[in-house]
Amino acid sequence: MARNNIVGAWGESLAAEYLRKKRYTLVAANYSSRFGEIDLIAHNRKYLVFVEVKLRKSADFAAAAEFVDHKKQNRLRLTAQLYLAENPTHLQPRFDVIEIYAPQGIRTDNPVINHMEDAFQ
Repeated sequence: MARNNIVGAWGESLAAEYLRKKRYTLVAANYSSRFGEIDLIAHNRKYLVFVEVKLRKSADFAAAAEFVDHKKQNRLRLTAQLYLAENPTHLQPRFDVIEIYAPQGIRTDNPVINHMEDAFQ
């Protein structure tokens, strides 16, 4: 289990760095509520973005984003609602998914990052 935590943290740090390069400001990481956890919360001038990060070795079985099913989306929505209740903002909320494909795991030199904006409503 510790290995999964290390790999997950590596993927989330890659996603955070990707967002910073795209001029997003990171607000929170691993925000938890009784409903679930949001991997990253970031904002730009227009949106407060709740980001689910999915790290996979490949898309052979299914695209990483396909693992964000309706049940997971509902947990993310509820957790985001709690975050917004605690942290009011004028920014428009949005849910993004960042897929990271790393065939050699944390030893992958150039992981592929796909950012899906407004991945679900």
